Amino acid sequence: MPTPAELGYCMPAEWEPHAATWLAWPHKLATWPGKFAPIPPFYVRLVRTLAAVEQVNVLAGGHPAAQARVMLAGVPNVTLYDIPTDDAWLRDSGPTFLVGPPGSAPALIDWDFNAWGGKYRPYEHDEVIGQLIARKLGRICYRPGMILEGGAIDVDGRGTLLTTEQCLLNPNRNPRLSRVEIERYLADYLAVKKVLWLAGGIVGDDTDGHIDELARFVAPRTVVAATEDDSRDDNFAPLQDNIRRLRSFTDVDDRPLEVISLPMPRPVVHNGQRLPASYCNFYLANGLAIVPQFDDPADGRAVEILSRLLPGRRIVPLPARELVWGLGAFHCITQQEPMPTAKESATDQHR
Repeated sequence: MPTPAELGYCMPAEWEPHAATWLAWPHKLATWPGKFAPIPPFYVRLVRTLAAVEQVNVLAGGHPAAQARVMLAGVPNVTLYDIPTDDAWLRDSGPTFLVGPPGSAPALIDWDFNAWGGKYRPYEHDEVIGQLIARKLGRICYRPGMILEGGAIDVDGRGTLLTTEQCLLNPNRNPRLSRVEIERYLADYLAVKKVLWLAGGIVGDDTDGHIDELARFVAPRTVVAATEDDSRDDNFAPLQDNIRRLRSFTDVDDRPLEVISLPMPRPVVHNGQRLPASYCNFYLANGLAIVPQFDDPADGRAVEILSRLLPGRRIVPLPARELVWGLGAFHCITQQEPMPTAKESATDQHR
């Protein structure tokens, strides 16, 4: 069978127009032990913010559905889907939505999911989310048979992809696949032409080094990268290594990347556990950039840097200290669905 890339499909950049944002209603108390109560009201605030600029689709199957219906009642541009979930991190458990050439049928990719290397059970509901969404929407559903979480990759929409060795080459994901074979999957299913590999992640990150805590494209060739200034901090050396690698990389057209440092907040610690707090976990919606805030002096600097790099977008700073107790923030809980047809697919750009 032809691969999605051969048929002209690709994964567009997050800043390209969205048809919708997808979320999963939070319900697992163990994800935010002792601090779950503020999470559903926080989701309402996030949904209201997103629904002002685009459709918001919320997975709320089983017992969470009743609470979601009540708390989201009256919010426009919101649709609830009766799809059960095990946890709320839809970036990782949900599908990758593709765009194709004009006239092509809408399609998505249902990657395999094993709860970040088998760390959390159960995950049987989360493992089939992509198939159920495809069935409800009547979408073409590609199933590569490879484990991949959405937070592990970031693309520029032109054929360049960022990821980490710590995650994609981890034996708890795809032990039988080599680096070359993984790159082949990314090329066949996302129309990626060039993969840029960073080393690994920050302290407290249970995902084994997801890229959305470390470095993100904000425009073709432009990358923001988490940077720790305190040489005594455990994150200093690995983040410096990431910066060095990024400055040596080129994009799919062999042009050097413009690398912009994004500060790290001071360590966020709860019950003796350091949490993976990072401003790189922002989310781009239509006309918006939702930026995590950690009650830190660097909050304002992060907002100023992203405001400069994302002209035309309204920067929405939202508190994330309680959310990150679940070991993730805004990018981790969202998944964008792009408009059905790309203005210019990666395949067309580099044919």
